[in-house]
Amino acid sequence: MRKSIPALCLLGLFPCLLAAQDMEGLKRLPPFERAIRLVMRYEGWHGPDKAPYIAYGHRILPGEQLSYGMSREEGEALLRKDLLERCALFRRFGADSLLLAVLAYQVGHNRLLGYGKMPKSRLIRKLERGERDIEREYLSFRCWKGRVIPSIERRRRMELALLYEP
Repeated sequence: MRKSIPALCLLGLFPCLLAAQDMEGLKRLPPFERAIRLVMRYEGWHGPDKAPYIAYGHRILPGEQLSYGMSREEGEALLRKDLLERCALFRRFGADSLLLAVLAYQVGHNRLLGYGKMPKSRLIRKLERGERDIEREYLSFRCWKGRVIPSIERRRRMELALLYEP
């Protein structure tokens, strides 16, 4: 029994060690590659059951002729194209453009930039004022139907850790 307790403790630490190794591996990649890996990890592959989304979370737009039979490589190319478009949209925010692009990939750029009667998000307003202490505002995008979702919060924290450059 005494020998099994340390073994169980080590087994409990094993997932944490793997996560730390994974984090170090991701930190060695260029920022855009980190963003791609993060989105691929958290979005997962979308098949026909996730319509109107395809590949790694691309929303099929009217007039697009995309097939659910696309390969993973084609899905990754589509993700790269989508993230580059969003980076261009947030270009004026400089170093934070990639972080905002990744956030907009999940929540939509209209939710950040505002549209119609919907105002700009606090995150965007703070960045426009030149303030870069955005952790609280960034983490506020972790709710769904008014409730904090732990998996989304983990995703936001990982995005901040890997993509935010103070």
